[in-house]
Amino acid sequence: MTSGWDGRRVLVTGHTGFKGAWLALWLQRLGARVTGLALPPEHPTGTFCAVGPWSGLESLMVDLRDGPAVSAAVARVDPEVILHLGAQALVRRGYADPTATWAVNVLGTANLLDAARGLPSLRSVVVVTSDKVYANEGHGRPFTEDDRLGGDDPYSSSKAGAELVTSSWRRSFFADRPVGVATARAGNVIGGGDRGEDRLLPDLWRALELGRPIRLRYPASTRPWQFVLEPLHGYLLLADALVHDPVGTPPALNFGPAISGCVPVAEAVDRALALWGDGGWESESEQQSPEASLLHLDASLATAALGWRPRLDFDTSLAWTVDWWRAAAAGDDLRRLALAQIDAYEDLVRR
Repeated sequence: MTSGWDGRRVLVTGHTGFKGAWLALWLQRLGARVTGLALPPEHPTGTFCAVGPWSGLESLMVDLRDGPAVSAAVARVDPEVILHLGAQALVRRGYADPTATWAVNVLGTANLLDAARGLPSLRSVVVVTSDKVYANEGHGRPFTEDDRLGGDDPYSSSKAGAELVTSSWRRSFFADRPVGVATARAGNVIGGGDRGEDRLLPDLWRALELGRPIRLRYPASTRPWQFVLEPLHGYLLLADALVHDPVGTPPALNFGPAISGCVPVAEAVDRALALWGDGGWESESEQQSPEASLLHLDASLATAALGWRPRLDFDTSLAWTVDWWRAAAAGDDLRRLALAQIDAYEDLVRR
């Protein structure tokens, strides 16, 4: 895992966000030369700020909607690998500002891919979308990569749009070049430093900080929970596979937990509160924006193509997340904790 990344020039978009910061930290740990492209961090206690100060990371504060700025920044970096995590990633924010959500997620992806077309050193691009890109018709089975794309709400449909943009640019502009381009689909990622609003565990942590019960919109809805390092491991494997086999590597892959990791919202909260030792929840009484009641991804293609598989069960994923909450509350060194969790995860991968 380490040999392929040592010295590689890697561009991570959205590196100031939750998953992006974890990915940038891990890539630096692997020896990559990392440049980040993103907006400034939204949350002063989020992952990016919590694991700082950063050494050797160049941060380019660029809005993905600004095509010329994106093009200039990407050309200057001339990366070998691009991992595109920059996005408007919140369902309810998508309802509040749908046009901005589409602009960031669809136009921003198009701007990035267009900027990458002429890069002399580029070998692979991974565009991260979501488990919500599928048309959820309530059939109850796990989604496979061949299922129809869709999405009823603005966030989900914008991520499906990003899938179409990526497929179009791959076929139109990268087919005759030795550059692998693919999308990665994962969702309901948990872990330390996530402070996004209207996400279950960040909302729970805020409720605990305030000494209040969390209010659950859809307690019975089932989601595929996974610790942040699980999909990031998949993204790294996919990006590396695209470098070595741009034609034979699948153009889209799911990264999701085993069926035991698909747990109703209320049960996830109960198990997190049991680890914390305090707190409670109540059902939200106000009318809520609609959300799918069941999501589950079939990740068997990622296993067959990359050898990827989940290493952490749901209870361990929760425990590692609650460990971060305890460390944050105690004022401990969160960078040291994050690196220790990366080391522990790598040990599991090597077994």
